[in-house]
Amino acid sequence: MTDTRAPQTTAAPVFHPGFCAERSRPYILVAAVLASALGIIDGTVVAIALPAMRDSLGAGLVQAQWIHNAYMLTLAALILVGGAMGDRFGLGRVFGLGIALFVVASMFCALAPTPLFMIVARAVQGVGAAIMVPGSLALIARAYPRESRGRAIGIWASATAVTTAAGPIIGGLTLTIGGPEMWRWIFAINLPLGALALFLLYRHLGDDPAKENARVDIPGALTATAALLAIAWGLTSLDHGGNATMWLIVGAMMLVAFLWTQTRSDHPMMPLTLFASRPFSAANALTFTLYSALSMMFFFMPMTFIAGWGLSEIAASAAFAPMSVFISLLSARAGKLADRIGPAPLLIGGSLVVATGYAAMAILASYQNFWGHILPAMCLVGLGMAAVVAPLSTSIMAAVDETQSGTASGINNAVTRMAGLISVAAVGGFVAALYAGAGGTASFGIESDTAGHGAAMTTAFTGLAWIATTLAVISAGLGWLTRRVNEN
Repeated sequence: MTDTRAPQTTAAPVFHPGFCAERSRPYILVAAVLASALGIIDGTVVAIALPAMRDSLGAGLVQAQWIHNAYMLTLAALILVGGAMGDRFGLGRVFGLGIALFVVASMFCALAPTPLFMIVARAVQGVGAAIMVPGSLALIARAYPRESRGRAIGIWASATAVTTAAGPIIGGLTLTIGGPEMWRWIFAINLPLGALALFLLYRHLGDDPAKENARVDIPGALTATAALLAIAWGLTSLDHGGNATMWLIVGAMMLVAFLWTQTRSDHPMMPLTLFASRPFSAANALTFTLYSALSMMFFFMPMTFIAGWGLSEIAASAAFAPMSVFISLLSARAGKLADRIGPAPLLIGGSLVVATGYAAMAILASYQNFWGHILPAMCLVGLGMAAVVAPLSTSIMAAVDETQSGTASGINNAVTRMAGLISVAAVGGFVAALYAGAGGTASFGIESDTAGHGAAMTTAFTGLAWIATTLAVISAGLGWLTRRVNEN
Protein backbone atom coordinates (compact mmCIF):
# COMPACT_ATOMS: atom_id res chain seq x y z
CA MET A 1 0.00 0.00 0.00
CA THR A 2 1.06 3.53 -0.64
CA ASP A 3 0.78 5.56 2.51
CA THR A 4 -0.21 9.04 1.44
CA ARG A 5 0.37 10.72 4.77
CA ALA A 6 3.46 11.72 6.63
CA PRO A 7 4.60 9.38 9.38
CA GLN A 8 3.71 10.65 12.82
CA THR A 9 5.19 10.02 16.19
CA THR A 10 3.03 9.05 19.13
CA ALA A 11 4.97 11.36 21.39
CA ALA A 12 5.63 15.06 21.02
CA PRO A 13 9.44 15.46 21.16
CA VAL A 14 10.73 18.95 21.78
CA PHE A 15 13.97 20.62 20.74
CA HIS A 16 16.97 19.43 22.74
CA PRO A 17 20.06 21.67 22.28
CA GLY A 18 22.51 18.86 22.96
CA PHE A 19 20.86 16.39 20.57
CA CYS A 20 23.16 17.51 17.76
CA ALA A 21 25.35 20.51 16.97
CA GLU A 22 23.89 23.25 14.79
CA ARG A 23 26.21 22.35 11.91
CA SER A 24 25.06 18.72 12.19
CA ARG A 25 21.34 19.41 11.78
CA PRO A 26 21.32 19.10 7.96
CA TYR A 27 22.91 15.64 8.26
CA ILE A 28 20.29 14.53 10.78
CA LEU A 29 17.65 15.83 8.36
CA VAL A 30 19.15 13.76 5.53
CA ALA A 31 19.10 10.68 7.78
CA ALA A 32 15.40 11.25 8.49
CA VAL A 33 14.66 11.70 4.77
CA LEU A 34 16.57 8.53 3.86
CA ALA A 35 14.71 6.51 6.50
CA SER A 36 11.36 7.75 5.16
CA ALA A 37 12.50 6.88 1.64
CA LEU A 38 13.27 3.30 2.73
CA GLY A 39 9.73 2.68 3.93
CA ILE A 40 8.02 4.49 1.05
CA ILE A 41 10.01 2.88 -1.77
CA ASP A 42 9.61 -0.55 -0.21
CA GLY A 43 5.84 -0.20 0.02
CA THR A 44 5.21 1.09 -3.50
CA VAL A 45 7.73 -1.01 -5.38
CA VAL A 46 6.65 -4.31 -3.81
CA ALA A 47 3.18 -3.82 -5.31
CA ILE A 48 4.69 -3.38 -8.79
CA ALA A 49 7.11 -6.29 -8.30
CA LEU A 50 4.61 -8.85 -6.97
CA PRO A 51 3.91 -10.55 -10.34
CA ALA A 52 7.65 -11.04 -10.90
CA MET A 53 8.14 -12.15 -7.28
CA ARG A 54 5.33 -14.71 -7.56
CA ASP A 55 6.82 -16.14 -10.74
CA SER A 56 10.33 -16.27 -9.30
CA LEU A 57 9.35 -17.78 -5.95
CA GLY A 58 6.48 -19.93 -7.21
CA ALA A 59 4.08 -18.19 -4.83
CA GLY A 60 0.31 -18.57 -4.96
CA LEU A 61 -2.18 -15.77 -4.42
CA VAL A 62 -2.50 -16.43 -0.68
CA GLN A 63 1.29 -16.40 -0.29
CA ALA A 64 1.42 -13.13 -2.27
CA GLN A 65 -1.12 -11.67 0.16
CA TRP A 66 1.09 -12.65 3.07
CA ILE A 67 4.17 -11.12 1.47
CA HIS A 68 2.17 -7.91 1.88
CA ASN A 69 0.36 -8.81 5.10
CA ALA A 70 3.38 -9.96 7.10
CA TYR A 71 4.93 -6.51 6.75
CA MET A 72 1.69 -4.66 7.48
CA LEU A 73 0.92 -6.92 10.47
CA THR A 74 4.01 -6.12 12.49
CA LEU A 75 4.05 -2.50 11.37
CA ALA A 76 0.40 -1.91 12.34
CA ALA A 77 0.67 -3.74 15.67
CA LEU A 78 3.95 -2.23 16.83
CA ILE A 79 4.10 1.30 15.41
CA LEU A 80 2.61 2.82 18.58
CA VAL A 81 5.11 0.92 20.70
CA GLY A 82 7.90 2.15 18.43
CA GLY A 83 7.15 5.74 19.37
CA ALA A 84 7.16 4.90 23.08
CA MET A 85 10.50 3.10 22.72
CA GLY A 86 12.08 6.30 21.43
CA ASP A 87 11.05 8.08 24.63
CA ARG A 88 12.19 5.26 26.87
CA PHE A 89 15.57 4.35 25.38
CA GLY A 90 16.60 7.44 23.40
CA LEU A 91 15.14 8.66 20.13
CA GLY A 92 18.35 8.45 18.09
CA ARG A 93 19.33 5.01 19.39
CA VAL A 94 15.91 3.51 18.72
CA PHE A 95 15.69 5.18 15.31
CA GLY A 96 19.06 3.70 14.37
CA LEU A 97 17.99 0.26 15.62
CA GLY A 98 14.91 0.42 13.41
CA ILE A 99 16.97 1.31 10.34
CA ALA A 100 19.46 -1.48 11.02
CA LEU A 101 16.75 -4.10 11.51
CA PHE A 102 14.92 -2.91 8.38
CA VAL A 103 18.08 -3.11 6.27
CA VAL A 104 19.09 -6.57 7.51
CA ALA A 105 15.58 -7.88 6.85
CA SER A 106 15.70 -6.27 3.38
CA MET A 107 18.83 -8.25 2.56
CA PHE A 108 17.08 -11.48 3.55
CA CYS A 109 14.14 -10.43 1.34
CA ALA A 110 16.55 -9.96 -1.57
CA LEU A 111 17.99 -13.45 -1.03
CA ALA A 112 14.67 -15.21 -0.34
CA PRO A 113 14.58 -18.68 -1.97
CA THR A 114 10.98 -19.55 -1.04
CA PRO A 115 7.70 -17.76 -0.33
CA LEU A 116 7.81 -18.73 3.38
CA PHE A 117 11.32 -17.31 3.74
CA MET A 118 10.14 -14.07 2.13
CA ILE A 119 7.08 -13.83 4.38
CA VAL A 120 9.19 -14.22 7.54
CA ALA A 121 11.72 -11.66 6.30
CA ARG A 122 8.91 -9.23 5.51
CA ALA A 123 7.52 -9.63 9.04
CA VAL A 124 10.93 -8.72 10.48
CA GLN A 125 11.12 -5.81 8.05
CA GLY A 126 7.80 -4.59 9.44
CA VAL A 127 9.21 -4.67 12.97
CA GLY A 128 12.11 -2.51 11.83
CA ALA A 129 9.73 -0.09 10.13
CA ALA A 130 7.55 0.12 13.26
CA ILE A 131 10.61 1.23 15.22
CA MET A 132 11.94 3.49 12.44
CA VAL A 133 8.84 5.25 11.07
CA PRO A 134 7.69 7.07 14.25
CA GLY A 135 11.19 8.46 14.75
CA SER A 136 11.59 10.12 11.37
CA LEU A 137 9.61 13.29 12.03
CA ALA A 138 10.38 13.22 15.76
CA LEU A 139 14.08 13.33 14.94
CA ILE A 140 13.63 16.67 13.19
CA ALA A 141 11.57 18.07 16.06
CA ARG A 142 14.32 17.08 18.51
CA ALA A 143 17.17 18.49 16.36
CA TYR A 144 15.67 21.80 15.18
CA PRO A 145 14.47 24.72 17.33
CA ARG A 146 10.98 26.02 16.68
CA GLU A 147 12.10 29.00 14.57
CA SER A 148 13.80 26.79 11.95
CA ARG A 149 11.79 23.59 12.36
CA GLY A 150 9.10 24.52 9.84
CA ARG A 151 11.60 24.83 7.00
CA ALA A 152 13.23 21.52 7.92
CA ILE A 153 9.88 19.73 8.02
CA GLY A 154 9.01 21.33 4.66
CA ILE A 155 12.21 19.92 3.13
CA TRP A 156 11.45 16.51 4.64
CA ALA A 157 7.86 16.59 3.35
CA SER A 158 8.96 17.64 -0.14
CA ALA A 159 11.55 14.88 -0.29
CA THR A 160 8.93 12.39 0.91
CA ALA A 161 6.54 13.52 -1.84
CA VAL A 162 9.24 13.16 -4.51
CA THR A 163 10.16 9.71 -3.21
CA THR A 164 6.52 8.64 -3.20
CA ALA A 165 6.12 9.71 -6.82
CA ALA A 166 9.46 8.34 -8.01
CA GLY A 167 9.40 4.99 -6.20
CA PRO A 168 6.94 3.13 -8.47
CA ILE A 169 8.51 4.65 -11.59
CA ILE A 170 12.02 3.61 -10.59
CA GLY A 171 10.81 0.13 -9.65
CA GLY A 172 8.80 -0.27 -12.84
CA LEU A 173 11.69 0.93 -14.98
CA THR A 174 14.12 -1.42 -13.21
CA LEU A 175 11.88 -4.44 -13.74
CA THR A 176 11.03 -3.52 -17.34
CA ILE A 177 14.67 -3.06 -18.39
CA GLY A 178 16.41 -5.56 -16.12
CA GLY A 179 13.95 -8.45 -16.25
CA PRO A 180 11.88 -10.32 -13.63
CA GLU A 181 14.75 -11.20 -11.25
CA MET A 182 15.55 -7.51 -10.77
CA TRP A 183 12.95 -7.44 -7.98
CA ARG A 184 15.69 -8.68 -5.67
CA TRP A 185 17.71 -5.49 -6.26
CA ILE A 186 14.71 -3.46 -5.16
CA PHE A 187 15.29 -4.82 -1.66
CA ALA A 188 19.08 -4.78 -1.94
CA ILE A 189 19.13 -1.02 -2.63
CA ASN A 190 18.03 -0.54 0.97
CA LEU A 191 21.52 -1.57 2.12
CA PRO A 192 23.48 1.49 0.88
CA LEU A 193 20.61 3.86 1.70
CA GLY A 194 20.29 2.49 5.22
CA ALA A 195 24.05 2.41 5.74
CA LEU A 196 24.32 6.07 4.76
CA ALA A 197 21.44 7.01 7.10
CA LEU A 198 23.10 5.16 9.99
CA PHE A 199 26.49 6.76 9.28
CA LEU A 200 25.02 10.26 9.24
CA LEU A 201 22.96 9.59 12.36
CA TYR A 202 25.76 8.28 14.56
CA ARG A 203 28.40 10.60 13.11
CA HIS A 204 26.36 13.68 14.07
CA LEU A 205 24.27 12.52 17.02
CA GLY A 206 25.05 14.20 20.32
CA ASP A 207 23.23 13.78 23.62
CA ASP A 208 20.37 11.31 23.21
CA PRO A 209 18.38 11.50 26.46
CA ALA A 210 16.23 8.62 27.63
CA LYS A 211 13.30 8.90 30.01
CA GLU A 212 13.64 6.37 32.81
CA ASN A 213 10.02 6.91 33.83
CA ALA A 214 8.66 6.27 30.30
CA ARG A 215 6.94 2.92 29.86
CA VAL A 216 6.41 0.65 26.87
CA ASP A 217 3.09 -1.18 26.70
CA ILE A 218 4.41 -4.73 26.17
CA PRO A 219 1.11 -6.53 27.02
CA GLY A 220 -0.72 -4.26 24.58
CA ALA A 221 1.84 -4.91 21.84
CA LEU A 222 1.68 -8.70 22.30
CA THR A 223 -2.11 -8.92 22.36
CA ALA A 224 -2.49 -6.49 19.44
CA THR A 225 -0.06 -8.52 17.34
CA ALA A 226 -1.78 -11.80 18.23
CA ALA A 227 -5.23 -10.35 17.46
CA LEU A 228 -4.22 -8.93 14.08
CA LEU A 229 -2.37 -12.12 13.14
CA ALA A 230 -5.33 -14.36 13.95
CA ILE A 231 -7.87 -12.11 12.24
CA ALA A 232 -5.75 -11.71 9.11
CA TRP A 233 -5.04 -15.45 8.97
CA GLY A 234 -8.72 -16.23 9.38
CA LEU A 235 -9.80 -13.77 6.69
CA THR A 236 -7.17 -15.07 4.27
CA SER A 237 -8.30 -18.65 4.91
CA LEU A 238 -12.03 -18.08 4.39
CA ASP A 239 -12.08 -19.58 0.91
CA HIS A 240 -9.01 -21.75 1.26
CA GLY A 241 -9.73 -23.94 4.27
CA GLY A 242 -7.41 -23.64 7.24
CA ASN A 243 -9.99 -23.42 10.07
CA ALA A 244 -10.91 -19.84 9.22
CA THR A 245 -13.75 -19.64 11.75
CA MET A 246 -11.53 -20.86 14.57
CA TRP A 247 -8.87 -18.27 13.75
CA LEU A 248 -11.42 -15.47 13.59
CA ILE A 249 -12.76 -16.49 17.01
CA VAL A 250 -9.23 -16.54 18.41
CA GLY A 251 -8.64 -13.11 16.86
CA ALA A 252 -11.80 -11.74 18.46
CA MET A 253 -10.76 -13.12 21.84
CA MET A 254 -7.29 -11.59 21.54
CA LEU A 255 -8.86 -8.29 20.51
CA VAL A 256 -10.94 -8.34 23.69
CA ALA A 257 -7.76 -9.13 25.62
CA PHE A 258 -6.03 -6.16 23.99
CA LEU A 259 -8.87 -3.81 24.91
CA TRP A 260 -8.75 -5.15 28.47
CA THR A 261 -5.01 -4.42 28.71
CA GLN A 262 -5.67 -0.87 27.54
CA THR A 263 -8.19 -0.28 30.33
CA ARG A 264 -5.82 -1.66 32.97
CA SER A 265 -2.55 -0.07 31.85
CA ASP A 266 -1.31 3.26 33.22
CA HIS A 267 0.58 3.79 29.94
CA PRO A 268 -1.67 2.30 27.23
CA MET A 269 -0.48 2.35 23.63
CA MET A 270 -4.06 3.18 22.55
CA PRO A 271 -5.96 5.13 25.23
CA LEU A 272 -9.58 4.13 24.74
CA THR A 273 -10.88 7.34 26.31
CA LEU A 274 -10.03 9.15 23.09
CA PHE A 275 -12.74 7.21 21.28
CA ALA A 276 -15.40 8.82 23.49
CA SER A 277 -15.17 11.73 21.04
CA ARG A 278 -17.57 11.12 18.14
CA PRO A 279 -15.49 13.13 15.62
CA PHE A 280 -12.34 11.21 16.62
CA SER A 281 -14.04 7.82 16.29
CA ALA A 282 -15.69 8.81 13.00
CA ALA A 283 -12.41 10.12 11.56
CA ASN A 284 -10.63 6.88 12.40
CA ALA A 285 -13.49 4.82 10.96
CA LEU A 286 -13.27 6.93 7.79
CA THR A 287 -9.51 6.32 7.72
CA PHE A 288 -10.11 2.58 7.93
CA THR A 289 -12.72 2.40 5.17
CA LEU A 290 -11.05 4.82 2.74
CA TYR A 291 -7.56 3.37 3.14
CA SER A 292 -8.97 -0.16 2.96
CA ALA A 293 -10.30 0.69 -0.50
CA LEU A 294 -6.99 2.28 -1.49
CA SER A 295 -4.93 -0.64 -0.16
CA MET A 296 -6.87 -3.38 -1.92
CA MET A 297 -6.85 -1.50 -5.22
CA PHE A 298 -3.14 -0.74 -5.06
CA PHE A 299 -2.39 -4.37 -4.17
CA PHE A 300 -4.40 -5.95 -6.99
CA MET A 301 -4.04 -3.29 -9.72
CA PRO A 302 -0.44 -4.09 -10.75
CA MET A 303 -1.19 -7.81 -10.91
CA THR A 304 -4.23 -7.11 -13.10
CA PHE A 305 -2.44 -4.78 -15.47
CA ILE A 306 0.81 -6.76 -15.75
CA ALA A 307 -0.37 -10.39 -15.61
CA GLY A 308 -3.87 -9.88 -17.04
CA TRP A 309 -3.55 -7.07 -19.56
CA GLY A 310 0.07 -7.56 -20.57
CA LEU A 311 1.37 -4.12 -19.55
CA SER A 312 5.01 -3.63 -18.67
CA GLU A 313 5.96 -2.81 -15.11
CA ILE A 314 6.90 0.76 -16.04
CA ALA A 315 3.49 1.29 -17.66
CA ALA A 316 1.63 -0.20 -14.67
CA SER A 317 3.59 2.04 -12.29
CA ALA A 318 1.93 5.07 -13.90
CA ALA A 319 -1.24 4.17 -11.97
CA PHE A 320 0.47 5.35 -8.78
CA ALA A 321 1.53 8.72 -10.19
CA PRO A 322 -1.77 10.68 -9.94
CA MET A 323 -1.98 10.00 -6.21
CA SER A 324 1.46 11.43 -5.52
CA VAL A 325 1.09 14.37 -7.91
CA PHE A 326 -2.31 15.57 -6.69
CA ILE A 327 -1.49 15.15 -3.00
CA SER A 328 1.80 17.01 -3.44
CA LEU A 329 0.13 19.88 -5.31
CA LEU A 330 -3.19 20.21 -3.50
CA SER A 331 -3.10 18.82 0.03
CA ALA A 332 -1.69 22.00 1.58
CA ARG A 333 -4.47 24.05 -0.02
CA ALA A 334 -7.04 21.53 1.16
CA GLY A 335 -5.65 21.88 4.68
CA LYS A 336 -6.02 25.67 4.58
CA LEU A 337 -9.56 25.35 3.27
CA ALA A 338 -10.38 22.90 6.08
CA ASP A 339 -9.20 25.50 8.59
CA ARG A 340 -11.74 27.96 7.13
CA ILE A 341 -14.84 25.81 6.55
CA GLY A 342 -14.12 22.77 8.72
CA PRO A 343 -12.84 19.37 7.56
CA ALA A 344 -16.22 17.63 7.15
CA PRO A 345 -17.21 19.10 3.74
CA LEU A 346 -13.84 18.13 2.27
CA LEU A 347 -13.95 14.65 3.78
CA ILE A 348 -17.42 14.09 2.32
CA GLY A 349 -16.68 15.61 -1.09
CA GLY A 350 -13.24 14.03 -1.41
CA SER A 351 -14.55 10.57 -0.54
CA LEU A 352 -17.30 10.89 -3.15
CA VAL A 353 -14.76 11.89 -5.81
CA VAL A 354 -12.69 8.82 -4.86
CA ALA A 355 -15.82 6.68 -5.14
CA THR A 356 -16.47 8.11 -8.60
CA GLY A 357 -12.96 7.13 -9.70
CA TYR A 358 -13.37 3.55 -8.49
CA ALA A 359 -16.83 3.28 -10.09
CA ALA A 360 -15.38 4.49 -13.40
CA MET A 361 -12.77 1.74 -13.20
CA ALA A 362 -15.43 -0.86 -12.46
CA ILE A 363 -17.59 0.25 -15.40
CA LEU A 364 -14.73 0.61 -17.92
CA ALA A 365 -12.39 -2.23 -16.88
CA SER A 366 -13.80 -4.63 -19.48
CA TYR A 367 -12.29 -2.48 -22.26
CA GLN A 368 -8.78 -3.11 -20.80
CA ASN A 369 -7.78 0.44 -21.80
CA PHE A 370 -5.23 1.52 -19.23
CA TRP A 371 -4.24 4.91 -20.68
CA GLY A 372 -7.69 5.98 -21.86
CA HIS A 373 -9.84 4.73 -18.97
CA ILE A 374 -7.90 3.56 -15.90
CA LEU A 375 -5.38 6.41 -15.65
CA PRO A 376 -8.04 9.15 -15.89
CA ALA A 377 -10.06 7.29 -13.24
CA MET A 378 -6.98 7.19 -11.02
CA CYS A 379 -6.69 10.95 -11.49
CA LEU A 380 -10.12 11.23 -9.89
CA VAL A 381 -8.99 8.99 -7.03
CA GLY A 382 -5.84 11.11 -6.57
CA LEU A 383 -7.86 14.33 -6.64
CA GLY A 384 -10.29 13.00 -4.04
CA MET A 385 -7.52 11.75 -1.76
CA ALA A 386 -5.77 15.13 -2.03
CA ALA A 387 -8.95 16.72 -0.69
CA VAL A 388 -9.10 14.26 2.21
CA VAL A 389 -5.54 13.76 3.52
CA ALA A 390 -4.90 17.10 5.27
CA PRO A 391 -8.50 17.64 6.50
CA LEU A 392 -8.45 14.15 7.98
CA SER A 393 -5.41 15.06 10.07
CA THR A 394 -7.12 18.33 11.00
CA SER A 395 -10.21 16.44 12.12
CA ILE A 396 -8.14 14.07 14.27
CA MET A 397 -6.22 16.93 15.92
CA ALA A 398 -9.34 19.03 16.53
CA ALA A 399 -11.18 16.14 18.20
CA VAL A 400 -8.75 15.76 21.11
CA ASP A 401 -7.00 17.90 23.66
CA GLU A 402 -3.78 19.47 22.41
CA THR A 403 -1.74 17.48 24.95
CA GLN A 404 -3.01 14.24 23.35
CA SER A 405 -2.42 15.25 19.72
CA GLY A 406 0.70 13.09 19.33
CA THR A 407 -1.05 10.00 20.64
CA ALA A 408 -4.13 10.68 18.53
CA SER A 409 -2.02 11.07 15.39
CA GLY A 410 -0.15 7.84 16.17
CA ILE A 411 -3.43 5.95 16.56
CA ASN A 412 -4.68 7.26 13.23
CA ASN A 413 -1.40 6.23 11.62
CA ALA A 414 -1.79 2.71 13.05
CA VAL A 415 -5.38 2.54 11.79
CA THR A 416 -4.10 3.30 8.28
CA ARG A 417 -1.75 0.31 8.48
CA MET A 418 -4.46 -1.94 9.92
CA ALA A 419 -6.68 -1.01 6.99
CA GLY A 420 -3.98 -2.19 4.60
CA LEU A 421 -3.61 -5.47 6.47
CA ILE A 422 -7.28 -6.35 6.96
CA SER A 423 -8.52 -5.31 3.52
CA VAL A 424 -5.95 -7.27 1.53
CA ALA A 425 -6.51 -10.32 3.75
CA ALA A 426 -10.29 -10.07 3.43
CA VAL A 427 -10.73 -9.78 -0.35
CA GLY A 428 -8.21 -12.31 -1.63
CA GLY A 429 -10.66 -15.20 -1.51
CA PHE A 430 -13.36 -13.06 -3.13
CA VAL A 431 -11.04 -12.13 -6.00
CA ALA A 432 -9.96 -15.74 -6.49
CA ALA A 433 -13.61 -16.89 -6.53
CA LEU A 434 -14.55 -14.26 -9.11
CA TYR A 435 -11.60 -15.27 -11.25
CA ALA A 436 -12.54 -18.96 -11.15
CA GLY A 437 -16.23 -18.18 -11.67
CA ALA A 438 -15.38 -16.23 -14.83
CA GLY A 439 -13.65 -19.25 -16.32
CA GLY A 440 -10.08 -18.59 -15.21
CA THR A 441 -8.06 -21.80 -15.11
CA ALA A 442 -4.66 -20.52 -13.96
CA SER A 443 -4.40 -18.17 -10.96
CA PHE A 444 -5.23 -14.51 -10.47
CA GLY A 445 -2.10 -12.39 -10.72
CA ILE A 446 0.24 -14.66 -12.67
CA GLU A 447 1.04 -14.46 -16.37
CA SER A 448 -0.67 -17.23 -18.33
CA ASP A 449 -1.57 -17.92 -21.95
CA THR A 450 -4.58 -20.08 -21.03
CA ALA A 451 -7.83 -19.18 -22.74
CA GLY A 452 -9.86 -16.54 -20.93
CA HIS A 453 -7.17 -15.74 -18.33
CA GLY A 454 -7.07 -11.99 -19.01
CA ALA A 455 -10.86 -11.70 -19.18
CA ALA A 456 -11.28 -13.61 -15.92
CA MET A 457 -8.76 -11.34 -14.16
CA THR A 458 -10.64 -8.32 -15.48
CA THR A 459 -13.92 -9.68 -14.09
CA ALA A 460 -12.34 -10.17 -10.68
CA PHE A 461 -10.82 -6.67 -10.80
CA THR A 462 -14.23 -5.21 -11.66
CA GLY A 463 -15.78 -6.81 -8.59
CA LEU A 464 -12.94 -5.46 -6.47
CA ALA A 465 -13.45 -1.96 -7.84
CA TRP A 466 -17.13 -2.07 -6.86
CA ILE A 467 -16.14 -3.04 -3.30
CA ALA A 468 -13.74 -0.09 -3.21
CA THR A 469 -16.52 2.17 -4.51
CA THR A 470 -18.82 1.05 -1.71
CA LEU A 471 -16.14 1.65 0.94
CA ALA A 472 -15.50 5.15 -0.40
CA VAL A 473 -19.23 5.97 -0.29
CA ILE A 474 -19.34 4.73 3.33
CA SER A 475 -16.36 7.01 4.00
CA ALA A 476 -18.38 9.98 2.78
CA GLY A 477 -21.11 9.12 5.29
CA LEU A 478 -18.54 8.87 8.07
CA GLY A 479 -17.20 12.26 7.00
CA TRP A 480 -20.57 13.75 7.99
CA LEU A 481 -20.08 12.37 11.52
CA THR A 482 -16.74 14.13 11.95
CA ARG A 483 -18.55 17.44 12.39
CA ARG A 484 -17.95 19.02 15.77
CA VAL A 485 -20.87 20.15 17.90
CA ASN A 486 -20.43 23.78 16.87
CA GLU A 487 -20.72 22.75 13.20
CA ASN A 488 -24.12 21.12 13.69
